[in-house]
Amino acid sequence: MIYGRDVLTVAQQCVHSDTVVAFDVFPENLAIDLGQVELPEGASIFLCDGRRQVLYARTDLDMDDPAFPAYIASLQEGAAEGRFARYDDFIDDIDGVRRGAYCTWLTNGWLVLITLPVERMLSQLHLFTLLYGIILAAWCAGFAAIVWRNVRLDSMVERSVETVKVLSNSYYGLFRINYRDGTYEMIKGSPYARKNLQPKGPYEDFLHVIGAVMEPDTIDEFRKSFSTDSLRSLVDGHVRDYGGDFLGKYESGERWINVRVLFDETLEPEEAVLCFREVDQEKRRQIQERRLLEETLATARKSEKAKLAFFNNMSNDMRTPLNAILGVVDLLRQHTGEPDKVREYAEKIAYSGRQLLDLVNDILDMSRMEQGKVVLNNEAFDLAACVKACTDSFIPQARRENKDFAVHCEITDSCVMGDATRITQILNNLLSNAFKFTSPGERVEVTVRQMGGPPTPQYQFVVKDTGIGMSEEFLPQLFEPYARETRFFSRQVVGTGLGMPIVKSLVTQMSGQIYVDSALGKGTTFTLTVPFITAQAEAESRQTREDLKTGKAGEAFSLAGRKILLAEDNLLNMEIANEILTMNGLEVLQAWNGQEAVELFQNAAPYEIDAILMDMQMPQMDGCEAARTIRAMERPDARTVPIIAVTANAFAEDIAATTAAGMNAHISKPIDFRALCATLEKLLGQDAST
Repeated sequence: MIYGRDVLTVAQQCVHSDTVVAFDVFPENLAIDLGQVELPEGASIFLCDGRRQVLYARTDLDMDDPAFPAYIASLQEGAAEGRFARYDDFIDDIDGVRRGAYCTWLTNGWLVLITLPVERMLSQLHLFTLLYGIILAAWCAGFAAIVWRNVRLDSMVERSVETVKVLSNSYYGLFRINYRDGTYEMIKGSPYARKNLQPKGPYEDFLHVIGAVMEPDTIDEFRKSFSTDSLRSLVDGHVRDYGGDFLGKYESGERWINVRVLFDETLEPEEAVLCFREVDQEKRRQIQERRLLEETLATARKSEKAKLAFFNNMSNDMRTPLNAILGVVDLLRQHTGEPDKVREYAEKIAYSGRQLLDLVNDILDMSRMEQGKVVLNNEAFDLAACVKACTDSFIPQARRENKDFAVHCEITDSCVMGDATRITQILNNLLSNAFKFTSPGERVEVTVRQMGGPPTPQYQFVVKDTGIGMSEEFLPQLFEPYARETRFFSRQVVGTGLGMPIVKSLVTQMSGQIYVDSALGKGTTFTLTVPFITAQAEAESRQTREDLKTGKAGEAFSLAGRKILLAEDNLLNMEIANEILTMNGLEVLQAWNGQEAVELFQNAAPYEIDAILMDMQMPQMDGCEAARTIRAMERPDARTVPIIAVTANAFAEDIAATTAAGMNAHISKPIDFRALCATLEKLLGQDAST
């Protein structure tokens, strides 16, 4: 103590002598120096000497508290025992506040103790934890965003890879070509490529291996088209898709391969991709289609050539009967007073006219068949009677030409459903050919037999002749339009070359079959097989057949005195029809168009007109419209008067149109007046019976 004040003496002996250096420090001055030390709020610091005397204290605690000495003693004891060496060593102060305690021993044996309230420590730690948490949360959010972005990118990449994989599956070979270095890289290869090529190598090796499976004439073109210089030109020219097809020869067989060069800016500079894809089925289909087109074109050209030849022949064929008609007419004028010669010349005119009509009918039939406009009727008819009527018409010709003609009909079920007109047309064509190509003394034979019983029996028609026959070379062309055999052929024989195609088409439409057996000098045999559905014969059909057999048809009724309205716009046709009808005892009212026919019927008294003959093609009003107008009139005979269509179109659809217009029957031009008179008798007889 100096001057009654506490003093702290500090002394240190010198190292090389016994000299001691000492100085006194007043505690208040020490406090000033330690006060410059920044301590956290609530912290306490104690400086104790070796005797555990508190030399200096800086604390918020009440040092006068009786518990304070014990608190200091526990701190000193804990420091001595080393209990405050860890960061988590705590002690409770005199106020019961838990504090963290830290101590340091000085070299002179003094002790420095520092305590800090745990709550204060944790408050700073909370701030740090909060900041750390915020930083961690931000990092986690950023990491999650990066992960999500990477997952999304990975998904997109995966989808892109899958898409590329699907696209690459279209190709069995993919190669990246560096045309600058002259190298290739195999991305995907066929078993052949993997066997003969390294994954990477010179482009020349690639060309050699690929060229080994090509045709010799293809190799040079392939090498030229896919050389490095060619690839460079394609890329420089921004040609993104280039390639072609070649036929590859492999151990498993020949296959068509498509090779393409693909280029895109996403590839490395001076690189392109060669793709190989198998297109065997597609290519073979294209070749087949091309071959079919070529065959169709050849057929069309052949047909055109045949048509040209047909028209050349037709000009002569049509002139032949026309010249005959004109020549016979000149002869007829010179022998008008000789009845026998007049009848002979008239027969020749009729014969030539029928030839000309057959030519026109064949052309018209073939034209409609080519357009698919032929419609078959399906109605009950007597097949035996149909065959008899057709073959009977050839008996006079057989007698006149001194040819043996025989008909055999072996039918059990004669009444069938079908188109009698087309059956007659088929037989007419076959018999016409048979008579054309047979000479006097030779034989023509027709056999019709039934195979099987109801309800769907098959009927076989055999037309056989012993004429000149046909060459083996011509038989494949027999059913082609406009084709005619020219070997050993008489130019006096007239024909269009359409008869057999018409027969073939009709038989096919009837679900039938036709076969031909012919040889030059041995004759020809046509065999047709056609299915029919049997039908019950109507009483009227049976009676008609009986009348035809007994010759009683037409005896029960007379046309004499009947009045007929004749609608015809052609002067010559009107004159001929008027003459024939008048000769049969009929009175004729003449109408020169459909409108005039309607007016004449309207002005006539009810039931004054017994029947109407209506031409189809007339000016002002056609036949169908005129018939509908008459049927719609408000008079008692408008719906009952028989109307007969006179038409040049005797096809099923034309007949259906006349029926729809209200007509009762039809006859074809040129008019067969025996058929016309029979039809008039039938209709007028029905009218009389009612």
